[in-house]
Amino acid sequence: MTRKQARELVMKILYEMEIKDEFSTSILEAYSSYKDDSEYSYISSSILSVIKNITFIDELITKNLKGWDKLRISKVDLSILRNSINEIFFMDDIPTSVSINEAVDLAKKYSYEDSYRFVNGLLGTIVKEKSDDF
Repeated sequence: MTRKQARELVMKILYEMEIKDEFSTSILEAYSSYKDDSEYSYISSSILSVIKNITFIDELITKNLKGWDKLRISKVDLSILRNSINEIFFMDDIPTSVSINEAVDLAKKYSYEDSYRFVNGLLGTIVKEKSDDF
């Protein structure tokens, strides 16, 4: 499995968690068949990090929505955003540009026609704010 495929799986796991409204390790355990994969470390650390930081991530999303409510964001887009924001803030070994580009690609593949623009714009705003804070 490539890193791109691993990101896609992380998005799918986060989507499942969102649908079930259950952000716990039990859902990750259901994907134990991937444990022998070279990217499983990325997958598990991403999921565990999102679970740990979900409040921060969701507050960041909500704070940067202009004229929107978080409830209006599709669950797919929300899952994509959560993983990308997690990578940007908590995974120093992943360049921000890579995380944003991969999020845009996932939105193009799995979401509505223009969702990639929303994902790109929101992530751009968040990254700008992050760089302004430092």
